[in-house]
Amino acid sequence: MTTNSLLDFSDLPRFDIFSPEHVTPAITQLLDEARALVGKLEAPEASADWDTFVEPLERVTERLGRAWGVVGHLNAVVDTPELRATYNENQPRVTEFWTELGQNLKLFEKYKALQASAGYAALSPARRKIIDNAIRDFRLGGAELPEQQKKRFAEIQEQQAKLSTRFSENVLDATNAYELLVDDEARLAGLPEDVKQAARANAEKEGKPGWRFTLHFPSYFPILQYADDRALRETIYRANATKASELGTNYEWDNTQNIIDILKLRDEEAKILGYQNFAEVSLVPKMATSPEQVISFLEDLAARARTFAENDLAELRDFARTELGIDQLQAWDMTYASEKLREKRYAFSEQEVKLYFPEDKVVGGLFRLIQNMFGVEISPDHSPVWHADVKFFRIEKKGRLIGQFYLDLYARPGKRGGAWMDDARGRKNLAGDVQTPIAYLTCNFTEPAVIDGVKKPAYFTHDEVITLFHEFGHGLHHMLTAVDELGVSGISGVEWDAVELPSQFMENFCWEWDVLQHMTSHAETGAPLPRALYDKMIAAKNYHAGLQMLRQVEFSLFDMRLHHDYDPNGPQSVADLLADVRHKVAVIIPPAFNRFQHSFSHIFAGGYAAGYYSYKWAEVLSADAYGAFEEAQGDPNRLAETGLAFHREILSVGGSRPALESFTAFRGREPSIDALLRHNGMVQAA
Repeated sequence: MTTNSLLDFSDLPRFDIFSPEHVTPAITQLLDEARALVGKLEAPEASADWDTFVEPLERVTERLGRAWGVVGHLNAVVDTPELRATYNENQPRVTEFWTELGQNLKLFEKYKALQASAGYAALSPARRKIIDNAIRDFRLGGAELPEQQKKRFAEIQEQQAKLSTRFSENVLDATNAYELLVDDEARLAGLPEDVKQAARANAEKEGKPGWRFTLHFPSYFPILQYADDRALRETIYRANATKASELGTNYEWDNTQNIIDILKLRDEEAKILGYQNFAEVSLVPKMATSPEQVISFLEDLAARARTFAENDLAELRDFARTELGIDQLQAWDMTYASEKLREKRYAFSEQEVKLYFPEDKVVGGLFRLIQNMFGVEISPDHSPVWHADVKFFRIEKKGRLIGQFYLDLYARPGKRGGAWMDDARGRKNLAGDVQTPIAYLTCNFTEPAVIDGVKKPAYFTHDEVITLFHEFGHGLHHMLTAVDELGVSGISGVEWDAVELPSQFMENFCWEWDVLQHMTSHAETGAPLPRALYDKMIAAKNYHAGLQMLRQVEFSLFDMRLHHDYDPNGPQSVADLLADVRHKVAVIIPPAFNRFQHSFSHIFAGGYAAGYYSYKWAEVLSADAYGAFEEAQGDPNRLAETGLAFHREILSVGGSRPALESFTAFRGREPSIDALLRHNGMVQAA
């Protein structure tokens, strides 16, 4: 008998035997099992207590979630026509089940009865939090709606899921389909040698002459950053800025209508639930209390950053005119001119730094930091994987397994762009035996080039190193949890605008001398990063921080206003709203053909709708948390104690208590914006 890979929950996911043919039978069986159990639990005679009601429901839904999680993960990292077809076939069925569950008034009444019972007070804080969260989520899921509205609400959820998937597929297809072939090496002047090698290897792999560039970030971005050929920069900029839009290469991948339809459905969902707009719905389970509070927070950041951004831009324009002969700085010149000015001012280039960061040293240095800071051991482990490049590791504490993770670092066709952490399995107590958490850590760095049959080592830019540390921070939040209740262990149940705290916190260590010494080795000499180059990096750390701050505020404000005061049924277009936001906060206005919103997957396909502000919101928390480590510098005992306290009060408690309580327990006070401004060199702007 053939084993269905998605029905084996004994341990690690069975990527070795997975087939797209497994998806429909497995999901059918798991949905049937879940619905059968729900039927028993909603019966009037069924008791409403933890052991006979909450725990069995969690067990059956976890199995469905884990199986569908594997399918969704593979669809994101090894997309094939067969997998995409079965994913799209089954997604509506899975969405329908979760919507049904969220609208089940009988289950909702039992949760409320459990909350009101004498036994509630005797439960652990983690279990009480799970019950409270469930009641909140039933209300957001439409459990109290009249039957007719429930039906429409379910249709909305299914349509949104389909549209978000389509949005993501369009971005991926447009990215995968594009190629820029260059047959004259003279046009590649300015490009680093390793970038040219990768483009040459890419062309060879496709059986094409010359150099091949794509819209995967590690391929196109170096052209914008280093290519002296201005026309080449413009070509790749236009291709990237118009992908998945009506100005792209294929109208089938145009996300214009998907954006409008998604916004209309979200607005309708909010109105059905009794809210004025979707932003209000989105903020119910978050730290921020209202859209107005978020907008005020973002506008305050914009005001603090504006003078710095204006100075950055004026200086860049002057430099481009006098040093580069560029009278009118265009969008495709910005990154190039910025890199040239950085090289002149700080006497180093990002490429020079990149030669010190080989993959093995970077990963080893990251592991060393984690081990020292949190008293754990990380070592290679064995598991079936979905691609030959994927590595698998285990984390132990005092010889006991506490977590495992997959590391998938390289960009490739069929893999969604960006970087993310996702959970393959959460921590929970199984009758005295702990189910340990497992994480997927996914990035899109340049794969090692194969030149004349020889595989070269992969080298990372410092920005890529920061990205790796960021995603690993999410992974630590998931894997270092000490909570035994699945619903609030790790990142589960954590407010979305606090979930970036550990990830952004980890980024700070990429700038520490003691850390970098152990994670660098020059491509030719093997020497570690020289102190003189490190000092230049630190001097340049806040280079164009004002422009970067305004860029993030622009994205965040656009997202919040799309879901707060924008009418998707009104005369104003999404592009008009974006232009309005830019007019208010940006100092750089992209060209009219720029269609950034058409590939803004975070908010249209990634769970950040009316939540993109979370990056800046959590950065206040993460900068302030890192401030505790700065205050402990020079005292090894105090540093060690601070690391243990961060683990104890932030990472280990997961979503078992409000994030503000966890932060205050760690820091001894509520968060302050001062550290964020200081880290960005904006102290005078206050």
